[in-house]
Amino acid sequence: MAVIAVTKETRGGETRVAATPETVKKLVAAGFSVVVEAGAGTAASYPDADYEAAGAKLAKTAKDALKDADVLFKVRAPEAAEIAALKKGAIVAAALNPYQDKDTLNALAKAGASALAMEFIPRITRAQVMDMLSSQANLAGYRAVIEAAEAYGKALPMMMTAAGTVAAAKVFVMGVGVAGLQAIATARRLGAVVTATDVRPATKEQVESLGAKFLAVEDEEFKNAQTAGGYAKEMSKEYQAKQAELVSSHIAKQDIVITTALIPGRPAPKLVNAAQVASMKPGSVLVDLAIEAGGNVEGGKLGEVAVTANGVKILGIPNLPGRVATDASALYARNLFALSSLFLNKEGAFAPDFEDEILKAALVTQGGAVVHPSLLAG
Repeated sequence: MAVIAVTKETRGGETRVAATPETVKKLVAAGFSVVVEAGAGTAASYPDADYEAAGAKLAKTAKDALKDADVLFKVRAPEAAEIAALKKGAIVAAALNPYQDKDTLNALAKAGASALAMEFIPRITRAQVMDMLSSQANLAGYRAVIEAAEAYGKALPMMMTAAGTVAAAKVFVMGVGVAGLQAIATARRLGAVVTATDVRPATKEQVESLGAKFLAVEDEEFKNAQTAGGYAKEMSKEYQAKQAELVSSHIAKQDIVITTALIPGRPAPKLVNAAQVASMKPGSVLVDLAIEAGGNVEGGKLGEVAVTANGVKILGIPNLPGRVATDASALYARNLFALSSLFLNKEGAFAPDFEDEILKAALVTQGGAVVHPSLLAG
């Protein structure tokens, strides 16, 4: 019987856990033995007793949990002590930050691990249930609005009282992916007047379906700005200038701006410059969801609330899903449970097929080497 280990997250500020009592029960039913390090789920409000009741064995230390483990499930990449405790050939599935954290990849390769980067799960239909980027981005978009509402010194919805009317806050979401759509939906639920922008014309309908207004220079070039595969085409300099002017004048009128643009393997694009930040009213708030990748907002600082000379707050909060750790863990654990089905053959025996298109796309180290093509280039 193959053993799956789940250990405590040791990287700073990480509150999530890679398995919940719900998924442990399902893993055991699927034929796995599950070992959970004591206290692994505490920060996400999952007590040890619930793991035991679901069929897991508890281990006192990470080393004990990993002693016989064929698979290690983590949220963040394992650190040196855990890597040293891995069996040769063990599978590691985690968010490995593969483009930036080369040292960990090399250590996993040296240990002989078959490491799967959850960020590399392909965006195909059969892998949707394994897509941790989407499951976690949903909660990041939600939490971004909650954090903005807390930092903003006024109410979000319009309120009519005997003492007068409170105007609704104006929220602008830049980037309409999974996180952006959830931010729009959450801000609308809280009563804000919401606008959003994206370089892909197809997102206009999604924005409007949530009751928000789409902001773009909608000329002929914009209408043809998407490839057949759904990706954005590069726009002309003339269009970029017109769009920048429109966005700048819009940002100056907003109370809250939420930026969500990330490009895998590259620094986050700058969407809001210092002049645009300076144009906002005192007390306005920007939430930068890309702060861990360098940030979309000029002047944002990782892990800090930067307050500008004109009293605008830029929230550089890392790991927003970790601020709703119970739900974030539940969704991520389900992603991993779905992935675990690929470790079993038709007879239910542990026999991972690394030629399967999902495992092949996510595999970053195997047989003592880094093997993912995008990590070998250059």
